[in-house]
Amino acid sequence: LSHPRRHPRDAHRRGGALDPGSVTAVILAGGQGTRLRPLTYHRPKPIVPLLNVPFLAYQLALLRQHGIHDVVLSCSYMVEEVRAAMGDGERHGVALRYAVEVEPLGTAGGVRNAVDLVGGLVVVLNGDVLTDADLGAMLRFHADRRSAATIYLTRVPDPTAYGLVELGEGGRVRRFIEKPDPTQITTDTINAGAYLLERRLLDRIPEGRMVSVEREFFPGLLADRIPFFGWVGDHYWLDIGSPAKYRQGQLDLLAGRVATTVSPAGALTDGSFAAEGIAMDPGARVARPSVIGAGSRLGAGCRVGPCAVLGPECAVGAGAAVEGAIVWDRVVIGAHAELRDCIVASEARIGAGAHVGAGVVLEAGAEVPAQARLGA
Repeated sequence: LSHPRRHPRDAHRRGGALDPGSVTAVILAGGQGTRLRPLTYHRPKPIVPLLNVPFLAYQLALLRQHGIHDVVLSCSYMVEEVRAAMGDGERHGVALRYAVEVEPLGTAGGVRNAVDLVGGLVVVLNGDVLTDADLGAMLRFHADRRSAATIYLTRVPDPTAYGLVELGEGGRVRRFIEKPDPTQITTDTINAGAYLLERRLLDRIPEGRMVSVEREFFPGLLADRIPFFGWVGDHYWLDIGSPAKYRQGQLDLLAGRVATTVSPAGALTDGSFAAEGIAMDPGARVARPSVIGAGSRLGAGCRVGPCAVLGPECAVGAGAAVEGAIVWDRVVIGAHAELRDCIVASEARIGAGAHVGAGVVLEAGAEVPAQARLGA
């Protein structure tokens, strides 16, 4: 790890405002992505592809868009694979460093593990949230209230699967209710997995053990009456931690529902992205919106799209159909096979005439026999 950069206390404040250039981001990606299995058996969650771009690239782009270029990835699972994909962050316009956990340390422990690499103000992002939140507005909110900690909140129709956050006057946090039953619902604002923390607060987190930011760190701030506020943002927000949500995130990106500077590789033609080196039979059809990865081959009479993503070097056989499906790299799809509303990981083989339907998730290297039927 590089030597930590020491910041004088409150050096990130300039005349009551915040200087984003002095803010360090910590992205929490210490888990093994168990909810995304089988997709994460061979690829760590930070670099699962969204429109053929590593997921982490979307979070780095969001930070860069708001003037934050110093980023630490707190991670522990398949770290070398992440390094190989993301490097030092230069091609994404940030300086990316790695704080590696020997043992999983939880959401607060992961931040504490990166403490020597941060200073001043820290923005913390959960490593499974796709959002276009206005971090600049959140920084201004934090500065205006002279807050020590600020949490990003979003509204959801059904908050029972999340942690509710009750606010008082001026947006001050009053109470947390983790995964409430219907009788406990007092608000629709939930923890959206982004926080602003003054550097001095990190010293409150115990070292070397599992610590939860939601169950231990935040309640401690409330108990000690630390200035702690909730910023409610009306922006796109999605936890991509399950296969269904992961697929939904890509469909939302294809539909333009997420404001991002990240684009799939290739040229945009008639509403679809096509990367370099594609071999496409004159009888093949691509329906927008879709993404076709570099070096893919589309056979005679095949149909790709709408709402399909093909990774690099895929082969789609004659008469095959791929619709609403997320297909990773080097997948072979046999003649007259059908893939609809499913997810297929790298190097899978789909036999001729097979049907892979809604909700099916195939792990890397899976083989589906000819004429087999999976899913709806």
